[in-house]
Amino acid sequence: MIFLVAFFLVPLLIMFAYSAMPRGEYGGVERGFTLESYQRFFVPIYLTILVRTFVVSMACTVICLVLGYPVAYAITRSGRWKNLLLFLVVLPFWTSFLVRTFAMIFLMRDTGLINTWLLKLGVINEPLTILYTPFSVMVGLVYGFLPFMILPIYASLEKLDNSLLEAAEVLGARPAARFRQVTLPLSLPGVVAGCLLVFIPALGSFLTSDLLGGAKELMIGNLVQNQFAAARNWPFGSAASFILMALVLAAVIIYLRMRDTAPAGT
Repeated sequence: MIFLVAFFLVPLLIMFAYSAMPRGEYGGVERGFTLESYQRFFVPIYLTILVRTFVVSMACTVICLVLGYPVAYAITRSGRWKNLLLFLVVLPFWTSFLVRTFAMIFLMRDTGLINTWLLKLGVINEPLTILYTPFSVMVGLVYGFLPFMILPIYASLEKLDNSLLEAAEVLGARPAARFRQVTLPLSLPGVVAGCLLVFIPALGSFLTSDLLGGAKELMIGNLVQNQFAAARNWPFGSAASFILMALVLAAVIIYLRMRDTAPAGT
């Protein structure tokens, strides 16, 4: 509790105070109270960035779910290969996220490995423009956050009681029906946890869009980072951070209430 208060709550309170203070003439803040930073955020250009960020983060979450669920399911059924496959899922965490992002640059640039091999195989006649596109940003986000989807789903599937599947099989349920009516509902806690672990960090991600998207794919994380580092507009950067935090908290609270009030079996 002491650690959370000192290194989480106190910095948040400081940023909240900065968001309601005037900007200093040479950066930083000055004494006073104003909501100008919050009002400034609700203009078309910043709202467009916010909407783009939510769309990209949602797409990343869906892609990670589509790719991660089959991988997690396969790992739980892999027998003696289970530990090795889990090791391969966790292995990227042994390397800095920055280094992995730079590796994606070497793969997707015009003279990178992908274009080089496609040219050698005769698939293309000239290099493809992969880097600094929405596609490259999405690939980088999925690559970075996919393990966060796989591991919670795997944990839920690993706890699944096989006797339930056997009972469903005895009652005549085909494999597709067993998955739809037994496996999937019981693994939903892992799915929800994985979606939250991917969606929320993707909202605040700025390194991937900065390095793989350049100036073309600005997200809310880039906006906040630029306000603190380059523009030195601490009040606006703090206000943008709290607006994003408030939207995320509202979405999570609405989801939890809908889940708690939903009829049994839905």
